[in-house]
Amino acid sequence: MFKDYIKKFRHAGIIEGYSYITLLFIAMPLKYLADMPLAVKIVGMTHGILFIVFCILLLKAWEEAEWSFKESAIFFIASLIPFGTFFTDKKIKAYESNN
Repeated sequence: MFKDYIKKFRHAGIIEGYSYITLLFIAMPLKYLADMPLAVKIVGMTHGILFIVFCILLLKAWEEAEWSFKESAIFFIASLIPFGTFFTDKKIKAYESNN
C-alpha cells in the first residue's frame, strides 16, 4: 500500500518542482520586469497548493515507508531549493521500486 504513497509523493514532487521553477523564473520576472503582478498571484497560489499537497504526501510516505527523520528532512529541504526535488527523484524512485 505504501508504494502508492511513495509514487504519489514522487509525482507531486516533480509537479511541485516545476511550479516552483515557473514561479521563480517566469512569474517573478513578469511581475517585476513587465509589471504583471497577476502572474505571481496565479502561479504563486497554484504553487502554494501543490506545496501543501507535497508536504502531506511526504508525511504519509514517511509514515508508511518508515523512512528516517534525516531522510525525510532531506526530501523536505530539497523541495525548498530550486531544482532540488529533481535531484532527490532518483532516490525516491529507488524506494518506489524496492517496495
